[in-house]
Order: sequence, then C-alpha cells, then structure tokens
Amino acid sequence: MMGEMWTCPECGQRFLHENQYHSCNDRTVESFFEGKSNDVIELFRYFVEEYQKIGGFVLHPAKSRIAFAAKIRFGYIARVGKDYIDIALTFNKAYRDNFCFYRIGEVPGGKIFQHYIRLKYKNDVNNEVKMYMQMALRLGNKQSITE
Repeated sequence: MMGEMWTCPECGQRFLHENQYHSCNDRTVESFFEGKSNDVIELFRYFVEEYQKIGGFVLHPAKSRIAFAAKIRFGYIARVGKDYIDIALTFNKAYRDNFCFYRIGEVPGGKIFQHYIRLKYKNDVNNEVKMYMQMALRLGNKQSITE
C-alpha cells in the first residue's frame, strides 16, 4: 500500500526518499499524551482507528505534534486541550465550502493549506470529516484527489 520506503536507521521513521532530512527524536505517542486526560487519549485512539479504516499510514511523534505520514506527511495533531484535539489536514488548495474546518491557513511559500478540525466527541468524526480524511490520505500517498 505504501510501497518501498526508506527507514532511518537512527530513529526508525519511514520516508519516501533515502536519507530524507528530518530530526530524529525519541518521542512516542505515549510521551506526547503524558498528563492528558483519559477522555482525550481515548478520542485520539478512536480518530486513529477510524483513519486506519480508510487506509494505512504511520504516526511520527515529535515534541509539538504527531504527524500522519504515508509516502509524505499529510496532516498532524496540532493541539491537545483539556477536552479536545485539533487536527490539521494538509491540502494543495483551500476547501472553504464545508462545516468541519474552523480555520484554513496557507503555508507561506507554497500552495499548501492546513485545514483545522476540532474534535471534542467521537461523533465529530462524521462523514464530512471522513471524506476530507480520505482526500488528505490520498495526497499523502501522492495520488490525485477528485472532489
């Protein structure tokens, strides 16, 4: 599904290109959620389980985020609050006609748009959100998307 990818011998992260630039770290999903509520951790696990039903990807934990990666990174956990998780999905254009994104930000220097979703409840991962999750994953696999 994700094809042959290079694995960093130092940290074990997988990348599309051999010797791809990154910062090795010893962060884990568990360390990212240290001190967070059980409800938020359960919501994160639910989100990842639902996303894995759409298609395969890996998690790349770092100090300030957990990135989602297939052939390339296509989103991340942007913020974890007391009772919510903010998710950013990456697209090559802004999708403004929706009910799920509370903010869309253009990354300077390129045609990259981060679309932010706030999850407070499991049912926030609804059909509209799943459609955008699928679209972001397709881009993460370097596939075209149809709208």
